[in-house]
Amino acid sequence: MGRIFEVRKSTMFARWDRMAKQFTRVGKEIVIAVKAGGPDPATNPALRRAMQNAKSVNMPKDRVEAAIKRSQGKDTSDYEEILYEGYAPHGVAVLVETATDNHVRTVANVKSIFNKGGGALGNSGSVAFQFKKMGTFKLNPEGLNTEELEFELIDHGLEEMGEGTGENGEDVLVLRCAFTDFGAMQKALEEKGLATLSAEVEWIPTTTVSLSEEQAEEVLKLVDKLEQDEDVQKVFHNLA
Repeated sequence: MGRIFEVRKSTMFARWDRMAKQFTRVGKEIVIAVKAGGPDPATNPALRRAMQNAKSVNMPKDRVEAAIKRSQGKDTSDYEEILYEGYAPHGVAVLVETATDNHVRTVANVKSIFNKGGGALGNSGSVAFQFKKMGTFKLNPEGLNTEELEFELIDHGLEEMGEGTGENGEDVLVLRCAFTDFGAMQKALEEKGLATLSAEVEWIPTTTVSLSEEQAEEVLKLVDKLEQDEDVQKVFHNLA
C-alpha cells in the first residue's frame, strides 16, 4: 500500500476564515440532506455523512443541531447544487461545486472570479471528462489491519486504498470507490464499526498538469478566490 494520489491543495486564506467557510459548507450539506431524507440520521445516510463531516471540521454540536432544526423550517432556503466547469491559467482544468439559492448571482460571481484570475468559465462538459467522480473516505489508520480491510472492502466497491494527509497534516487512510458505490461503502464501514474522519464525493483528475512554482501560484490564487465565495462548496483541479 503506497501513498494515494493527491492533487496540490490551496491553503492561502487564514485559518479562521477557512473554519467559518467549512462550517457554512457543512451547514448547507446538512440542510440539503435533511430536506431530501428527513432529520433522523438513523434513516438518512446523507445526514449521517454530513454530521460526520461536521465533526471532522470541529463544528460545535449545537451548531449542527441548529442546522438540522433550521432546515425543517418553512423559511429555510432551498439550495440548488450546480457544477461549473472552467480553466485556470496555463490550461489547468477546474470544477466548482456550488450550493445556491440564487443561481444568477452564483454564475455571475464564479464567472467574474475566473476572468479576474486569468481563467475562463466553460460550458457544461468542457472539463468534467478529465475527472472521475468518486467517493472518498478518510479513516484513522491506527490499529487497522490495512491488508485485511482492503480485501474485505473490495466486494463493496473499493477501488483505491492508500496513505494520505488530513486537514491538519496528520496521516490518514484514504479509501476510494466509484460514486455509484458510495452508499455501499458507507454502509460497509458502518457495519464494521469504523468511524470515518470524513466521507466526501470528490472529482479525481485522471491526468494532471505540472507547472513551475510561479505558474502554480497563479492557479492556486484563482482556486483560493473560488473557495472563498459564499456559494462555493468545493473546488477541484488537475494541478499536480
